[in-house]
Amino acid sequence: MPPQAGAVQVERTLPVNPIRRRGILSKIRWALDPRIPFPHGRGVDRSSDEFLREHSSRYDLIWFSKLRTANMFPTWSWPHSVVDIDDVPSTYEFSMMANQRELRRRFISAVRYFSWRRRERLLGKRFTVLAVCSETDKRYLERLRVDAPIHVIPNGSVSRKGLPVRTPSNPPRIGFVGLLDYFPNREGIQWFIAECWPLIKQQIPDARLRIAGKGGDQDLLMQNRNDIDRLGWVRDLEGEIATWSVMIVPIRVGAGTREKIAYGFGQQCPIVSTPLGAMGYDVANGEELLIAGSAGEFAFSCVRIIRREPDVSAMVRKAYQKFLLHWNWDAIAPRIREAAEDCLRLNHKAGVELRKLASW
Repeated sequence: MPPQAGAVQVERTLPVNPIRRRGILSKIRWALDPRIPFPHGRGVDRSSDEFLREHSSRYDLIWFSKLRTANMFPTWSWPHSVVDIDDVPSTYEFSMMANQRELRRRFISAVRYFSWRRRERLLGKRFTVLAVCSETDKRYLERLRVDAPIHVIPNGSVSRKGLPVRTPSNPPRIGFVGLLDYFPNREGIQWFIAECWPLIKQQIPDARLRIAGKGGDQDLLMQNRNDIDRLGWVRDLEGEIATWSVMIVPIRVGAGTREKIAYGFGQQCPIVSTPLGAMGYDVANGEELLIAGSAGEFAFSCVRIIRREPDVSAMVRKAYQKFLLHWNWDAIAPRIREAAEDCLRLNHKAGVELRKLASW
């Protein structure tokens, strides 16, 4: 059958394998050499790299959906390319460094932070155009003097037809959604369960915590409690979120922006987030959501929303309007086109200049 309109054809899947770096010299080289291949510790073999280089030469543009993807190939520089840097690695390491209590781990994060900054300064020599998910990340790379156009393509979500239908459950439900194999999600929900959840239960004894997302250690998250529902993968996530009184984004480490913020706005679900969880979005505490840094503030904000002490309806309406303007796919699509057109224009300009040189 011919492919449907808008469908993506997968021509070939390339196997990815772990890249072991053993010994102190190998680790020192990783820290000091910004051009070392496979900096994320995973990569493809030489034949896969040759296949992609040969195949991509047939096209006017190649788009890497993540920097991590491009770093899985030994080829360092990719002409006529756009790389979507969903998470700027050095900002991730900086957040890890700031939250480490153990001196040794803090030192390791500091080394990784400075090493990634050196790599990021060279991004303009590797790719034609860069894409980041927030103005904050764009300003950060500009301060590093990255020599390439930088486009902001925010994370977003699908805009459903019609207004979301809210049916909050009684007893009230507090919900979290995210892949629990991803460390920032796992660390955040563990912090919430240990530090915030007992404070909420003191005020609202019958409240339930609903955790939606694949992966993670179920026993560690449940902690032998019967007031926490570990849902795993949820087929009807919209229907599940409609029953929540509040969605939590307890993220304390990481980089980029959290897609769950845009998704929650699109579902008109009230949100409580840490400052890092809301970073990169043009929002303010008490306007589109509640932002809280400490465990006490976070728990108190959840209780306030359940009791509807702030004007919850006005808050979610404002968040939903901003979602429609900035964070649904219809609003994001023009930004993707602009990044692609910028890459094509620069490629054409470079080709003209090369032809001029060749004619001298």
